[in-house]
Amino acid sequence: MIIAKVTGSVVSTRKNEKLVGSKFMIVEPLGEKDSSLVAIDDVGAGIGEYVLVATGSAARIGCGVENSPVDAAIVGIIDDGKDIFEK
Repeated sequence: MIIAKVTGSVVSTRKNEKLVGSKFMIVEPLGEKDSSLVAIDDVGAGIGEYVLVATGSAARIGCGVENSPVDAAIVGIIDDGKDIFEK
């Protein structure tokens, strides 16, 4: 899993039928400036929040979309992690 900060959202009106109804967020992994990812949001994360992101097949399984073209998924919102954020 990756710790990332949600920096924005993406709106896509035309997409694969298996992604209809999905929310997409832009996330930036901590310590990796300018390496943003688009992740499906299954937990209701908001811009500015720190999140846990699963990638690859774990992303699809974690969100219950095993047969969808998903490579990154927000699977948790971090409530406390002062040690992590101070680095």
